[in-house]
Amino acid sequence: MTNSANQTQIDGYLDSLRTQRKLSPHTLANYGRDLAELARLTDAVRADLPLASVSHFQLRKFAAQLHARGLSGASIARKLSAWRGFYDWLAGQVPLAANPADGVKAPKRAKSLPKALSADDAVQLVSHAHPHKDAESPTELCNRAMFELLYSSGLRISELVQLDVRYAEEGKYVSSGWIDFDAAEVTVTGKGGKRRSVPVGQPAVLAITSWLAVRGALAKADPHPLFLTERGTRMSPRVVQMRIKEHARALGIPADVHPHMLRHSFATHVLQSSGDLRAVQEMLGHASIAATQIYTALDFQRLASVYDAAHPRAKKK
Repeated sequence: MTNSANQTQIDGYLDSLRTQRKLSPHTLANYGRDLAELARLTDAVRADLPLASVSHFQLRKFAAQLHARGLSGASIARKLSAWRGFYDWLAGQVPLAANPADGVKAPKRAKSLPKALSADDAVQLVSHAHPHKDAESPTELCNRAMFELLYSSGLRISELVQLDVRYAEEGKYVSSGWIDFDAAEVTVTGKGGKRRSVPVGQPAVLAITSWLAVRGALAKADPHPLFLTERGTRMSPRVVQMRIKEHARALGIPADVHPHMLRHSFATHVLQSSGDLRAVQEMLGHASIAATQIYTALDFQRLASVYDAAHPRAKKK
């Protein structure tokens, strides 16, 4: 049980959050749980230890204990934030030499690796028609062209939907992306306004050519966009997301597929085949090589799984 003096201080702080900062009941409940955790950890050190006497070293130890119990870095960071706010308030109530939570950091969050499709699944996704739809309909031809281009050139979805049929500069309108069939490359404007050109594979070129043969029937007010919705407007990222997810589900691909997964797949498969990290960096439009190096971890995972499956001394008994 939390000692009464500590509980009184916690209640006082929560009341100030309620009356002065007008926090919602849900947020207040979260603060209450985090401060109750602090009180329990303090009581475990010594039942009569005042919260005002907890040291910086002890709070670091509390954070380590939470980590050892399996709490995520994000959860520990949230608790530390609540504790820091409490001690800021407490300093106005009782003498404190310093806020003991200042400088206490949560364990670094494990950086999740990007999810990429296997080469077989990626090829199946972009090359196979939807099993329950007319493969020659304008919508399906548009989908095929978009999916092929995403995987062929590793574009961001924002770059894909901003593509024009050709470069245009009319009044205030200037194309931010376009396709050059003669050079078999696509030019896009990425993050930070950085422009780059990326090769386009022959299957993607053919898919886009097939789409352009029917695109004219949909193009209405705006002649520029390469990819159009059924209403003749520029394609939106949300529509691409929904279409690719539904297409993957119809093909039975066992993954929660989204457009960026094809960008990850492009980078992973090119790196696996070429080993040229700098070339992948340039094609992805990464400002720093560090952003591209995460794909080497994916490649290592693949190699490790092959090793575990094939090496006699790696097999589990």
